[in-house]
Amino acid sequence: MLFGSHHSHLARIEARLGITIHAVGNEITLYGETADLNAARTALEGLYARLEKGLEVSRDEVDAVLRMTTQSGGDITDADIQIKTKKKRISPRSPAQADYLRAMDSGELVFAFGPAGTGKTYLAVAKAVERLVSGDVDRIILSRPAVEAGEQLGFLPGDLREKIDPYLRPLYDALHDMLPGDQIIRRMENGEIEVAPLAFMRGRTLANAFVILDEAQNTTAVQMKMFLTRLGENSRMVITGDLSQVDLPRGTRSGLRDAYEI
Repeated sequence: MLFGSHHSHLARIEARLGITIHAVGNEITLYGETADLNAARTALEGLYARLEKGLEVSRDEVDAVLRMTTQSGGDITDADIQIKTKKKRISPRSPAQADYLRAMDSGELVFAFGPAGTGKTYLAVAKAVERLVSGDVDRIILSRPAVEAGEQLGFLPGDLREKIDPYLRPLYDALHDMLPGDQIIRRMENGEIEVAPLAFMRGRTLANAFVILDEAQNTTAVQMKMFLTRLGENSRMVITGDLSQVDLPRGTRSGLRDAYEI
């Protein structure tokens, strides 16, 4: 529904833009300052366009279109950018996310910097799944440094899988949002999806793959160089991280910072 349950979508637009919306039947009237009214009209037109395409209009979509409207000068064409996976369609929630999706479409190597919760990993995994399902790549490789927050794997209990799984869990969680569980298991068994610590990348050439290195701020300069040189033919690589959350030992320089400053 365009208006939302009990006109909840309209209420969010009113609160965000400081306008008043009166709805009678299928007609609405807007009251407020000209700039705010233009933004509201653009947002409503964008939401209506989603409905015409058979797409969902939830509270999140309302918030996303409002961000697009207010942060990109009234241009909401970015909201039409989509990633299609087996379980859902994903649209950018901000102009920055739209730029990120375009960069992954056009570039072989993409760096994504930002704090937790900005969609760096989630969108990269979604794009990787889309590419795999469409046949553009043969496999997905998801990796993270296996040492975080000062914990060394050798001192943790359990076998290798039990030790590394907690570090890789966010990547598994993102995968389960994109693909049915049975497909994930099958694709992991036949090598189409690989989730592994960064150390396992040494000595490999990653061709025909979509490769993601997450939490890259916790790589050393040597590890970052090693990973960057793994990129093979017909592959794409996305490296994500937050330079304000480096967990390396004191005095160890982040490989992500080195790459950023080159």
